[in-house]
Amino acid sequence: MYHFIVNPAAKSGRGRKMWGRLEAELIRRNVEYDVYFSKREGFVTKHVEELTRNWNSDPARPPLKIVILGGDGTINETLQGVADFARAEIGYIPTGSSNDMARDLGLPKDIMEILDVILADETRRVMDIGAISFANDNSRPGRYFAVSSGIGFDAAVCAEVLTSKLKKALNKVKLGKLIYLAIALKQLLFAKRVAANIYLDENKEPIHYKKFLFAAAMVHKYEGGGFKFCPDADHTDGLLDICIVGGLPRLFLLCALPTAFSGKHFIFPGIDSYRCRSIRIEVSALLWVHTDGEVEDPTRMIKMECQQAKLTFLC
Repeated sequence: MYHFIVNPAAKSGRGRKMWGRLEAELIRRNVEYDVYFSKREGFVTKHVEELTRNWNSDPARPPLKIVILGGDGTINETLQGVADFARAEIGYIPTGSSNDMARDLGLPKDIMEILDVILADETRRVMDIGAISFANDNSRPGRYFAVSSGIGFDAAVCAEVLTSKLKKALNKVKLGKLIYLAIALKQLLFAKRVAANIYLDENKEPIHYKKFLFAAAMVHKYEGGGFKFCPDADHTDGLLDICIVGGLPRLFLLCALPTAFSGKHFIFPGIDSYRCRSIRIEVSALLWVHTDGEVEDPTRMIKMECQQAKLTFLC
């Protein structure tokens, strides 16, 4: 039994058409399945919570198989609802505008080819995921992230992309990821710099930045539609790869941004990389936060950690 989570709005509405192709194939093969369409924010999380709770009430059942038809944001929302990762297996057919996890995993572009692999039920990848918590606000729930989480500039880009009318227009001509680049350039020119203290793992002495712009904690190599912010990230090593930008003049940032597509941006002083199991970030002003491009309210303090071998992927 396969449980499909479909984002019909993906690719400016083409997600529903893609599902139509897949459903016809499922029927042709006599595959047992059900399908749920993401209708509003929080719908997928709530449904997956109910699905996993009911499924896991019978320990004799095999692991729950959930197949996501959407982008990195749909994966993110699905993860929030998984009650027991040891009893769930996730399949992913990318139909979003960025698809950074698919890019890192080298998934085929042909959705029918990915479906073949999932239905063959022979391949498993066990990978890490990240988790964030808001250390200064115990009433605020934490979140998982599959690809990356960030605070500052990259999250501000995500916040603006989510409300951009231009994104829909570019998606229609298959140029959706250009909106990330355009808004990133705009944010670089106007983003505020703040003071920040960075604590890696259990280190008590902080790394201090006087003009902090952003930090990205990465499980996978890419975010934001192909920016290779952490080219050495490994989704199986139990570590987060960190990219921090602070103290680099705006003109140099404009030069550095295009090099991030190939992962060459660390040649610029003021762009630093770290590797750790956990990181705590304290900043002097409220900054946006994101998990896999899903925007969280601004905060001054956040902790991100890696949870090793947490997620089983059907591909």
